[in-house]
Amino acid sequence: MSSKIFDTVIVGAGVSGLSCAIELKVQNIENILLIEKSDNFFSTIRSFYKDGKRVDKYWRNQIINLIGNIPFDGGLKEEVLNYFETLLKKYNIPTIYNNEVEKVIKLDNEIFEIHTKLDIYKAKNVVIAIGKMGKPNKPNYKIPLEIQKNVNFNLDNCSKNEKILVVGGGNSAAEYAYSLALDDNIVTLAYRKESFTRLNKINEEMLKKYEDAKQLNIKLNCDINSLEEDNGFVKVNYSNGESQNFNRVIYAIGGTAPIDFLKNCGVNISDNLKPIFNENFECCCKNLYIAGDISNASEGSISSSLNHGFLIAIAIAKGLKPLA
Repeated sequence: MSSKIFDTVIVGAGVSGLSCAIELKVQNIENILLIEKSDNFFSTIRSFYKDGKRVDKYWRNQIINLIGNIPFDGGLKEEVLNYFETLLKKYNIPTIYNNEVEKVIKLDNEIFEIHTKLDIYKAKNVVIAIGKMGKPNKPNYKIPLEIQKNVNFNLDNCSKNEKILVVGGGNSAAEYAYSLALDDNIVTLAYRKESFTRLNKINEEMLKKYEDAKQLNIKLNCDINSLEEDNGFVKVNYSNGESQNFNRVIYAIGGTAPIDFLKNCGVNISDNLKPIFNENFECCCKNLYIAGDISNASEGSISSSLNHGFLIAIAIAKGLKPLA
């Protein structure tokens, strides 16, 4: 364990984590460290966004004004990754990849210990900025071992000319469905409700376009009871008694905050299993902050996550700078 004490350690190199790091640099807070468990920043966008997919500034048509120092108007996945990689280099953000944080402990001297798989770091402030999609929601029925290789929670391992079922009713599910249809796959989008209620206008139009062109089948008001193996296929048993066979099933049903991890970091959790924090995203434990999707305050909006990073950086900078 190094004796060095960072002004701030940020856990997670997603949108809010990078935003906070950049905004701290803008505030002339140089002694920071960004820790990411995957091998690169924006792992959610890399894993859950298909190449060429647009990364929107807004989500569900909500208009959120950016208040920080990072101009962002959206763009294709590759453009957004290149843009933020340029910012990382511009602001010289020190980052450690492939190192997962296990817990955060606050010592009697008000200094935090950040325990990772590889080392222990010390800091005056800690920002937990991990996303939900690192822990995607899974169905409440068992997925048999023999078909698990054909069941996905992102677009990994997808190929062409497959018969694919996409499960979900949100924008990610819609985008998965019509982008897979472009790769000569036979795609069905299944949603348990009788209509889509969470889609943005673009995705509504795209689903209709692909359905009208018979490039996409939409199955509404029908839940799934179970999956089973059937001669190399995934057999999907619906609640209405029907069954269908697919080469692959992809779930896009959101994600949940890792509550146990948050508790290990000293975050108080409400009765409805949500982290508790104030208007500056500071938890009951002073100088411990929480940002992004995991806070349940951004609900997937990149604009919200960018603003979270800015507000936290301002609060941290105010605490670190001596009073005039």
